Amino acid sequence: QVQLVESGGGLVQAGGSLRLSCAASGRTFSRYSMGWFRQSPGKEREFVAAISWNGVPAYYADSVKGRLTISRDNVKDTVYLQMNSLKPEDTAVYYCAASVGSGHRLAEYDYWGQGTRVTVSS
Repeated sequence: QVQLVESGGGLVQAGGSLRLSCAASGRTFSRYSMGWFRQSPGKEREFVAAISWNGVPAYYADSVKGRLTISRDNVKDTVYLQMNSLKPEDTAVYYCAASVGSGHRLAEYDYWGQGTRVTVSS
């Protein structure tokens, strides 16, 4: 089992920045690829970014490329999502997830956090 706890969400104005963190506990963190997903009201959960066990490669949804950056610290057992140039359409609950494989599909991820809410005002 892997337990994941997100933090760092909040209210920010358009154009602002936030950094989300996801702290992992349980099994060896470095075994897992990590991903960030988000879900807006009335919409399905969607892929945002993912990173392999050693940090290379990282890949992103087209909608966030150039604005959001995923990274990880295998000493601190934490994955981050740096969010810059935020837009109102980035408003969502953001979830981190762990996968023994790799990919951008929800079904590929085995463990999920409880989510942290990000609200971007216009």
